[in-house]
Amino acid sequence: MVTRILATVLGCASTLGVHAAQLLPYPVKPLRILVGFSPGGASDITTRIIGQKLSEAFGQPVVTDNRAGASGAIAARIVKDAPPDGYTLLSGATSILAINPAMMAKLGYNSIRDFTPVSQTVSMPQVLVVHPAVKAASLKELIALAKARPGELNYSSSGSGSSSHLAIELLKFITGINLVHVPFKGSGQSMPALLAGQVQMIFDPLPTSLPHVKSGKLRALAISTLKRSPAMPDLPTAAEAGVPGFDSSLWYGLLLPADAPLALVERLNKATNDALAAPDLRERFAALGADAVGGTAANFGQFIAEEIGKWGKVIKAAGIKGE
Repeated sequence: MVTRILATVLGCASTLGVHAAQLLPYPVKPLRILVGFSPGGASDITTRIIGQKLSEAFGQPVVTDNRAGASGAIAARIVKDAPPDGYTLLSGATSILAINPAMMAKLGYNSIRDFTPVSQTVSMPQVLVVHPAVKAASLKELIALAKARPGELNYSSSGSGSSSHLAIELLKFITGINLVHVPFKGSGQSMPALLAGQVQMIFDPLPTSLPHVKSGKLRALAISTLKRSPAMPDLPTAAEAGVPGFDSSLWYGLLLPADAPLALVERLNKATNDALAAPDLRERFAALGADAVGGTAANFGQFIAEEIGKWGKVIKAAGIKGE
């Protein structure tokens, strides 16, 4: 799969002369970035921040177009069917590109074949938080408690197949512990259930969990990514805390429809990386508990392929049934 995505990104090099000749001055009209989720969420906020920077660089408006529904699949289908002329982009996300393929039988797009990666933009860690009533002060103690009481501890999520759901399933997959899933319809319900003590734990995005940790309403045990977060520098990663290899994040990136000219991809990649390197953008992301990523189109494509493989295994092992 990795080979296939690299071929998608780099294979058009042989026709670069033709594609470049077809490129007109770019951009000469507004760009549109499709976001597969409602306004106000992490995907929407980070996309708007990047879009503002791209607008300044190109001298053209960059419009964020929210098309929520089907875990982001609606937005992805629109971009898939758009002309590959650089004016319609997808704000790709973990769920859209890596989770949906294993969850939806009638997805309507192929994450590898139907898009041209431009650049990863953002990585946002999740935090494993527990209710203070849980007698575990560390991840190792929580794992020991779960092994001593199999099937007695439960966790909330924002829905079956959501990132909060799969992060715990990955923990179960690696450690062999038995936890009970209590899905809710969105984070607006899953977090209050934890605060009320109706469930014992959740893997939650850093921006929404941090205030509850600081107030003492929740106890943080580990960060989901391989490196610590500057927002909580004393909190160990899950790998450091006793689960080697654990790595889960919310991530986003920009993609074009398939067959976008390489010269166009390179121009958008450079503009995106320049935007992500700007100190003010990095500060705004840091305030959200997010990291600006950047990198080459090929690296992003390879990352997507690896994430599809990883989450596909977790979904299969957990027996999660999609649509």
